[in-house]
Amino acid sequence: MKKLSFLLFVVLVTANSCKKNLDKVPLDLITDNAVWNDPTLIDAFLTMQYTLTTVMVNEAPTYIENYGSGSPVDGQWDIYQSEQGSGPCIVNEIADEGRGGWSIAGNAGGYKAGGLNVNGGFLEWWNYPYYVIRNLNEFIERVPSSPVDPAFAKKRIAEARFLRAFNYFNMVKRYGGVPLITQVQNLNDPQEILYPKRNTEKEIYDYVIAELDAIMEDLVPTAQFGRPNKWAALCLKSRASLYAGSIAKYGTVQLNGLVGIPASAADDYFRKADSSARAVMASGIYSLYNADADKVTNFKNIFLKKGNVEMIFGKQHNYVDALSGGGNTWSYDFVQRPKPHPWNIGMENAPYLEMAEEFEHVDGTSGTLNRTAIQQGLWSMADLWGQKDPRFYATLYTQETPWKGGFVDFHKGLIDANGTVLENEGDAYNGVAAWGNQNIGGNFFTGFGVIKLLQEDLDIGSSWSNSGTDYTVFRYGEVLLNLAEAAYERGNAPDALDAVNAIRTRAGIAPLLSITLDAIRHERKVELAFEGHRYWDLRRWRTAVTNLTRSFSGLRFILDYNTRKYRIEVLNDIDGANNPPKFFQQNYYFPITLGRTGANPNLIENPGY
Repeated sequence: MKKLSFLLFVVLVTANSCKKNLDKVPLDLITDNAVWNDPTLIDAFLTMQYTLTTVMVNEAPTYIENYGSGSPVDGQWDIYQSEQGSGPCIVNEIADEGRGGWSIAGNAGGYKAGGLNVNGGFLEWWNYPYYVIRNLNEFIERVPSSPVDPAFAKKRIAEARFLRAFNYFNMVKRYGGVPLITQVQNLNDPQEILYPKRNTEKEIYDYVIAELDAIMEDLVPTAQFGRPNKWAALCLKSRASLYAGSIAKYGTVQLNGLVGIPASAADDYFRKADSSARAVMASGIYSLYNADADKVTNFKNIFLKKGNVEMIFGKQHNYVDALSGGGNTWSYDFVQRPKPHPWNIGMENAPYLEMAEEFEHVDGTSGTLNRTAIQQGLWSMADLWGQKDPRFYATLYTQETPWKGGFVDFHKGLIDANGTVLENEGDAYNGVAAWGNQNIGGNFFTGFGVIKLLQEDLDIGSSWSNSGTDYTVFRYGEVLLNLAEAAYERGNAPDALDAVNAIRTRAGIAPLLSITLDAIRHERKVELAFEGHRYWDLRRWRTAVTNLTRSFSGLRFILDYNTRKYRIEVLNDIDGANNPPKFFQQNYYFPITLGRTGANPNLIENPGY
């Protein structure tokens, strides 16, 4: 996917408009002829829609949307791009993966504790998507009559329709049914066009699936990570169909179908999810990345080795600072990594102990700790985490995780040679500090951080926007998990077992002898941890009320001077005993909001708001 800033787009258009001629075309206008008759400007226009959508791909919260007027011409472009790193962090920390840390949206700004109400403001996907959708509608209408190569036009129109479907999928998974607008609206249109009603949730899912079927053969034919091809379309179809099937099976139809899907449709959606995943597998283009003998290194490199066989579609980044160098980077490394850190922060997601326990041992036994036992005596990290699933070490960092020639030091407290516990940050004994060198004084400390996607040899500097790792939208691992779930839901346990065991074998963990739905969901949580899936999975399975209404915990490591082992303390109620996470029944759908229903009286609010 090409990266083009809005400034470059303006420069291109202005340059085109500034040609000296007798007609004296006004320099401050962008005419239709200037855009729709020039292949370069047509491509630039479509690239802008990619750029706007990639701001939202990272699950950008509303504070990005509210920086300006709702238009990309409000002068805040650098902010949009540089803030992207916090987007996937937020959608992780409102799930049961992490506490959430220091950023502007730390602990999701209260929404995690049940604060989502009729005013909305959380993970919104409405104003910008409809702006992008209008642009895409115009593109789809205009390009067929443009004097460009028909093959070029066909591919670019298909890409525009893919982006439109992608945006509608991200709307329907939030709000249920939304107004389906596929033509350019004009001020003189009838009221029912200007103030559209919501389509049903089923109609939106069916539209997304039908669009992908219609255009997938017209997309770029080769495997290109940064541009949607047929296989990316099949991935989106598989994901959307799986979501729709789950909602049909586990959800409830309300508001005459504005939210919810009839249960009778579940099997057909699962069939489409299954067949789409199989088509990607049958292509022979993609496979599980398995190039490194060391299983920890191998799993890390899925996300660090650009263009590898597992990656199907994503947002590409380079290593030229987006803030000072005009490059294409994001802030993920800056917000997630341990110290050394120029702002002395990092550790944004602050994973829960419960997330660490999800990772089994290599022999397939449970990774859940005996919390009474671990708080007795002294423990080494090998005692605590030895023989864990290699994905544990490739996903999380904790006490003594190797990092930059040393190790992460989270210890908070020191037992001196006489057995006295030194508690304060400035305390020391024989040159050994009572506290480790990490950011452990804040109330977001859990004893864990996210190492997945981090590039250890990257010098992040102080600009907080120079991470060059790519943001994954679709990868082969998810395809296998989609197949496993859809196949199992349709009664095909053997194929589900094979797909899950392919994932486990690549990871270096014992294969399962039999399969259950809970086992598939567990594997999905571990394999796709901190990739932005878990929150949406819990919503579509309708288990979020249970999974996200509870207290979570962390670990404290107290260093013993004599043995260099640790006394372990479990930190209960890590989110705060007085304000624990809560997820209410109505939160399975976001509110349309008072602002939108007030502006359009034809919009019906979602239940419970």
